[in-house]
Amino acid sequence: MNRLTQFAAVVALTLAAVPFVPRGWADDKPTSAVIGTEGAYAPWNFTDAGGKPVGFEMDLATDLCGRMKIKCSFVLQDFDGLIPALQVGKFDVIMAAMFITDKRLEVINFTRPYAIDPSGFAVAKDSPLAKAGLTGTLDLGDAATTGPVIDKMKALLKGKTIGVQAATKHLDFVKQNFADVATIREYKTTQEHDLDLAAGRLDAIFAQRTTLAATLAKPEFSAYAVAGPGFVKGVFGRGTGAGIRKKDEALLAMFNDAIGAAIADGTIKKLSIQWLKSDVTPP
Repeated sequence: MNRLTQFAAVVALTLAAVPFVPRGWADDKPTSAVIGTEGAYAPWNFTDAGGKPVGFEMDLATDLCGRMKIKCSFVLQDFDGLIPALQVGKFDVIMAAMFITDKRLEVINFTRPYAIDPSGFAVAKDSPLAKAGLTGTLDLGDAATTGPVIDKMKALLKGKTIGVQAATKHLDFVKQNFADVATIREYKTTQEHDLDLAAGRLDAIFAQRTTLAATLAKPEFSAYAVAGPGFVKGVFGRGTGAGIRKKDEALLAMFNDAIGAAIADGTIKKLSIQWLKSDVTPP
């Protein structure tokens, strides 16, 4: 072993022996937190003209940090890299419209839900799905009810091209239920599939209904509408929550208490109506 190799080995052993210490934390009590978000999922989280993260989740995070009396800052990260970046310590919390699912709970913890928002399709107003009159919110855990409705939707979407964000539960849902009748096109962000919908390169997009409503409020989408039922539970888990490392139990407890208080005093309702034009407060 030469000197350079020996030196590298010593450095590696030294770094491995150094315990991870959260930013600004003392005696395991968090005094600050860095929050990771996508910044490309309006109106939940996006960036303003100056590149600053804004939206429903940013205002909610600011409120929660104030309740916890800790200092918080934000970091932008592509959605498909959020959980790996959390695990290696790039930030301490994920707030990015992420569903709480059993699979994700295998690797990270989640707070209690701070939002429940159905997911659905946006299509042209003159499309078969828009004209079918399918409405309401369906629980994917109730196969006896949802199965026949999804079968009807398959017939209406046969031969169509559906745009959906990659590495999301939305993609999982569309693949599981419509891959055998439609072409599914994956996009890095929802903004990208919105552009292709407006350009006529897609027949439908699938996302959370509040996000679809924000997209369709733009003039270039006047010929489109949210159509079909909204879907909850099942692949979409238990709602939207904040992701936190397994080891950070004190931070998890603090966020849970703050979210509970924000639900109880109506703050989440107020912020969601302001940003999402709908009350997504968990029951």
